[in-house]
Formats: sequence, C-alpha cells, structure tokens
Amino acid sequence: MRATVLRTQVSGAARRPGRLILTGLAVLVASFVVFGTVLVQQITERTTRDNLSGTPAATDLVIGDLDHEPPTVAALRQVGALPGVAEAVGRLTVGVSIGQGYVNLQADPGTGPLATVRLIEGSYPDSPGEIAVSPRTVERLGLSVGTVTSGFGGELTTPTRLTVTGVVATPDDGGYNAYAPGDVILAWGHLRALERIDLRVAPGEAAATVRQRAAAVVPADLPIRTGDEVRQAEANAAAEQVSKLFALVGMFVAVAVAAAALVVTSTFRIVFAQRMRQLALLRAVGASRATLVGALTAEGALTGLVAGVVGVTGALAVGYALPAILRASGRAVSSPGLPLAAAGAVVVGAVVLTVLAVLAPAFSAARVSPLEALRVASVTAGRRGIGVPRLVAGLLLVVGAALAGAATISRLPTPDQESYDPMSGLLLLVVSGALAFFALVALGPLLVRPVLAVVGWPLRQFGPHGRLAVGGIGGTPRRAAAISVVVALGVTLISGVLIGGASMRVLADREMALAAPADFEVTTNEGPLPAAVVTRVEAARGELARVVPYRRVDDVTLVRGGELLGDPVSDGESGYPTSDLDLTALPSTDDLDVAHGTLAERGPGRIVLGGWVARRTGLGVGDTAALARAGRTVDVRVVAVLPDNGPLNTGILTDSADLDRLGAPAAYKGLLADASRSGEDGRTAAVRALRQAIGDSNGVGLAVLADERDRNDSLLGTLLWIAVGLVSLTVLIAVVGVGSTTALSVVERARESGLLRAVGLSRAGLRTMLTTESGLYGVIGATFGLLLGVPYAWLTVQTLGLNAPLALPVLPLVGLFVALVVLTALAGVLPARRAARVSPVAALGTDG
Repeated sequence: MRATVLRTQVSGAARRPGRLILTGLAVLVASFVVFGTVLVQQITERTTRDNLSGTPAATDLVIGDLDHEPPTVAALRQVGALPGVAEAVGRLTVGVSIGQGYVNLQADPGTGPLATVRLIEGSYPDSPGEIAVSPRTVERLGLSVGTVTSGFGGELTTPTRLTVTGVVATPDDGGYNAYAPGDVILAWGHLRALERIDLRVAPGEAAATVRQRAAAVVPADLPIRTGDEVRQAEANAAAEQVSKLFALVGMFVAVAVAAAALVVTSTFRIVFAQRMRQLALLRAVGASRATLVGALTAEGALTGLVAGVVGVTGALAVGYALPAILRASGRAVSSPGLPLAAAGAVVVGAVVLTVLAVLAPAFSAARVSPLEALRVASVTAGRRGIGVPRLVAGLLLVVGAALAGAATISRLPTPDQESYDPMSGLLLLVVSGALAFFALVALGPLLVRPVLAVVGWPLRQFGPHGRLAVGGIGGTPRRAAAISVVVALGVTLISGVLIGGASMRVLADREMALAAPADFEVTTNEGPLPAAVVTRVEAARGELARVVPYRRVDDVTLVRGGELLGDPVSDGESGYPTSDLDLTALPSTDDLDVAHGTLAERGPGRIVLGGWVARRTGLGVGDTAALARAGRTVDVRVVAVLPDNGPLNTGILTDSADLDRLGAPAAYKGLLADASRSGEDGRTAAVRALRQAIGDSNGVGLAVLADERDRNDSLLGTLLWIAVGLVSLTVLIAVVGVGSTTALSVVERARESGLLRAVGLSRAGLRTMLTTESGLYGVIGATFGLLLGVPYAWLTVQTLGLNAPLALPVLPLVGLFVALVVLTALAGVLPARRAARVSPVAALGTDG
C-alpha cells in the first residue's frame, strides 16, 4: 500500500509539470538567486583579479614592499646593470605644491611594457622640471601643455620651475595626478629611497636566474617577488573586499530563502486542500496517515528537485551570457567558472528546503477523515482561526520581542557618552526583530481581519467587486496571513534600509556642513589672505554664486571672574580656534546639528561653542563668560552648543565686532565660495576663476571641498542602492508567492467563479475581483511591514550610536507601499485572466 500510494502521488505530480513548477516557483526563484549569487561573486572576483592589479603584466620581478626598508637608488642602478635585466623601473610618489594646488607626482616610464600611463597629448617628460598630468588635473589646476609654473615643498628638496609637457591617460584620475620618469624625479629632488623596483627580464633569460643575481646585490632583508606573486597579492587584497561584501549579501540571500520556505508552505497547503477528496479516498482504501505523509513529502522532494535544477540551469545560462554581452559592449568583465559542487549543493538545498516546507501541510492533510471521500467537491475550506497552542506561542513571542526591545533601549548611549560598544545592543535588537517576525507568523491569521477592516474600507465603497475581493481575502485569513507575512518581511527590510539611509544622509549632511560648508576654500599657510585676492574672488561673480570671507585666530581663551575656564595651554594649544564665519550666508547652515540652543541668536556678545569646548570649559546655553586675547576681554553669553566642532574645525563662533574688540587682525584668514553652476563643468569653471584670482600669491592654496562631499554622497548612495537591491530579493519571492497562490486558488475556487459568473458577474468583473484580491495581499503585507520597519529602523540607528536623527523619507515609503500593491496586483493578472476565460457552465461542472 505504501508503495502504491507513493507511486500514485509522485506520478500524478510528474504528469502535471506546469502545476509542479507553479508549486515550487518560489524555490525555483530562490535557487536561481542563490546560485546566481555564487556566479556573480566569481565574476566579480575574477574581474577584480584580472583588471585591478596596479602592477603591469610585463613586470617579472619586484624588489621591495611596504613592510621593509625601501630599496635605494644605488640598488636600482645595481640591479639595472645585471645581465638578463631588460628594464629596471623605480617606483615612488612624492607630494608637490604646484602653483596654487597640490599633486601626487609619480614615477612612471611613460612608454614601454612597464608603463602604467599612456600619452594622449604633447610629449612625455625627459628632463628635470618637466611633468605630465592627467586630464582632470588639467581642468582642476588650469594647466595645459606648455604651462610653466612653480613647484616647491612637499617631499622635494629643491624648489624649481615646472613645465607641463604632456597629458596622459591614467587608470585612476582624481584631479591631482602628475607623472615623470623616475630618473627625472630623482635628479630634481635628490631623493635616495624608492618604494620598490620593477624588473623586466630580457627574452630568453630565466626569471629565477635573474632573481638570484638580484638577491646577490641587494640587502638580504629586501624581499624579491615575482610579478605574478605581486599581481596576485594585489588582486587578492581587492578580492578580499569583494568576499566581505558577498558575506553580507549571503545574509540577505538567507532571508530570501526563508521567505521562499514560507511561500512554499502556504502553496502546499492550497495544493493539498484541492486534493482532499483524493486523499480521503486513499485513506478509505487503507492508506495510513504515515503513508500519506510519506507520499506527500516525496511529492515535495520531487518539486524541490525540479525547481532546483531549473533554477540552477537558468542562473548558469544568465551567468555565462551576461559577461559575454558586457564584453561585446567594451566592458572588461570576466566569465565565471563552473562550480559543480555549488550547483549540486543548491539543488540538494532546494530539495531539503521543500521537504521541510511540505511537512506541516502534509501532516495537516494526512489528518483527513475517510468520510471526506463522500463529499461532492474535492476541495475543503481552509481553517480560519488558530489553535490555543499557537495563540499562546504567539503571545509569548510578542512578550519576548518587547522585553528584548526594552533591553535594547536601556543600552542606548547618552548624548555625552564617550565610549560605547553597540554590539550587545545590536544583538538584542536582532533577537527582538526575529521574535517579532515569528510572532507575526503565529498571530497573522488573527491580525489579518482587523487590518483588512481598515485597509479594505475604501475598496468596499467601489461596489460589489471591491466587497467580493475583501470578502475573498477575509474568508481565508490563514492563507492571506501566510503570503502577507512574506510581503511584510520584504517591506520591513526595505523600509528599514530607506529610513536608515535617510537618517545616515542627514548625518552625512551635518558632517559635511562642518567639514565642507561650501564648494571651495581659499586659505593661506601663514599670514593673512592678501586683500587683492579677496577683491578678485568677489569680482568673479559670473562663476561663483557666493563668497564668504572669514577671520580666524587661535589664541582666544574663556575666563570667568578672572579665572581661566578649561586649560587649552596644557594641551599644547595657545587657545581655542575662534572664527567670525557668517553662517547665515552659507546654504549648508540649515544642515548643522545644534545640540542645544539656536544659531539664529548669534550676534555681538553672543557666541556659539563647539561641543568639545563646552565640555572642557563647563559652559552651556545661557551661561556667561568672557573672551580673552592679548590682555583684552569681551563679555559674552552662550546661545548655542554644537555636538562637537564648529564649521572648519573652529571651537568658538563669535561676531566680527567681538573679534575687533579683542584686537584680532582685520585681514581675512580664508574665504569660502560656491560654484554658480552645478555639475563638473560648473565646478571646473569656478576652479579656474579662483585660480586666476589667486594668481601668483605665494602661500595661498585652494581646496575643492565639493569633491569630498561628492565622494561621500556617491558612497552613501551606492551602499543604499546595494542594500535595497539585496532586500528586494525577499520582495521578489513574495510577489512570486502571491502569483502562485492566486493561480492555485483559481483552480480551488473554480465553482465559486462559475457561480459568480452565473449570477451576472462579467468576465471583466471577475478579473477585477481576483486582481484586487492579489493587490490586497500587498496592502496587508505592506501595512504589517511598515508597522514593524519604522520602529526597528529607528532602534537600529540609535543602537549604532551614530547620533543620527530618525528621518522618515515619506515619499520613498509611500512609493514602496504603492509599488508593492501594484506588483502583487500584477502577479494576479494572469491567473485572473485564466479564470475569466472559463465558461460558467464548465466552472459549475468542475469537481472543485
């Protein structure tokens, strides 16, 4: 009997491959995602290894590394003269002040197999005092071929005139790159040490032989490695970062797999409910419950096997096709390998996952009574409630989540706390979140109806279609809860990422308002900023939107009653850095985080303190003291305290009149400016205008603060989109679950659909009703997800101790809600069209 039942169930499933794939669709997608992740990691690591090494492919030997004493120029000459050495190149980088800017001057031959740059204009340097620069350096420093400027300071010992002889293409153009042959730099700077020596072995010579000869003339502790070893080490360093990234990816993939298990469990409940009469007949002819459980589990294993094989095969096809397409478009992308072991593991995992997911529905279905065989229909209605054990377990999970959350809140850092370890709080937060989610799984059928009563109210106002859709969902709360919980998991993760990203964006804007309050800063190394420079900059209004000059002194102290508050002198400082920077003229002022008080009250006799000065002096908002400098004092009151530093690392922000009374020099120390136009072109034009205004003024430098702001924005934006993409895997699984659930429920409710058609519901009306039901899964799930996501996102931000505020990105969250509703509704379109095509007579005549 056991073998007969097993053969009946498995063969029945095999005869319906479409139903088999539909049942295991979530597992198929999960298998595709898991194996696709393996292939993407291989593609990324291989591309990194093949393309991101900084050592030219022609380098056969490398002498020296960062962990040992650097090789000398004498060693370069010695190994360059050895038999079998075709070329020896000394690598070094020196910092050089050039005009009003700064460049990293790197040694590179410029031509030949060991060159890392390629000449695109002019000629490559061949004499001391000549340099080649990158295209972005040309734009940022206002250079061109033939430009003659001054180079001094940095690590070069001899100031000299520099001539730009060429422009070169470089792998990484940061806007501060210059190049010249090593002997040119060495002759100019009188340097004696290199970073390393690259050797190219002559054709016909053995690299091992040349290596032995080199070892005989260089110090014994100087390492000599092959070029392949160095390139592999460089690639491994880059690939290590890739591995760390994919370790994080693996966490999100695991969540998606768990979501797939929930979807499959719900799907099997529907499938088995459709076959209750058949299962009852098997019980009537002698099949035991254990036999039915075994047969249904075997059917689940077959489903998982087919879904796993199809998913892995699809991922493999895409994994090989995508790099080929990208290479055809000119992108250097490597192909993955053929990880058969990983493929087999994914297929086995798919089978195990499906078997585990089918157990609960199988045990539930096996409890069918043989008397069910006498029913007219083969489908039985699903249970609407939950048992007492499940209710108790759900309530215990709620209590556990609340206690873990409370413990997390109790460990949050205080505003003035200096040392804080977030790990214990994060661990408690993860426990709380996991318990809350499992509580939602347990209590979901009870929560669906009250949530549906609220979110379904607008639909009821749109006539019978809306009422039928709400009633269809409310009539099967267990099914609705099972699918909505998966949607809720995805929404919780995405909303958490969006809220966390928005909070981090606010924090980053605050930090940038301190470090980079404008696009550009013009300062001097020593002494005041020449008045002529300020005048010319203020006259360049065509390329600059605003110019804000400021004064700054570093020897101001705070006293009260003749006693010094704090002791900056003991810390090696003559006083607190004090500035009269006009915050009202800067657009970034609104982004500043004020710990106490308000910046608007700043004025004569009213100061703003950086947090570190407030802590050191013990002053707070409303306190009075006196600014002291060179025997002069000015009575002031504290009107605001910033969390740490003031803009541009100032400790005290005061009014210009107070600085006058303290006897501060009238000349400006620096100025801030913004580009009048956005984008790289506007910024480049502003840089040129500022450099022209600076002219030949010695000691005056220009810093492009906007570049740092752009790098931070780009990094934060990239991380946010990566995180959203990863957690979207769970949403993909949820949408697949909605589609498969709707498709299977169409079969289960065929007679119901036929009856609705018979009493006058049109095909379009039936399609609308079923599509609306699918959309309601998204509405309920998105509601659950936002209710969980917002508080847990806030707790996560606070637990990290980043002092970031809770920022609610309303529009993205509304967009997320709408997108989930639309996606889940679209998932039900095809099943709804299928149901509408069946005639009422045929539907009423079906057995189920």
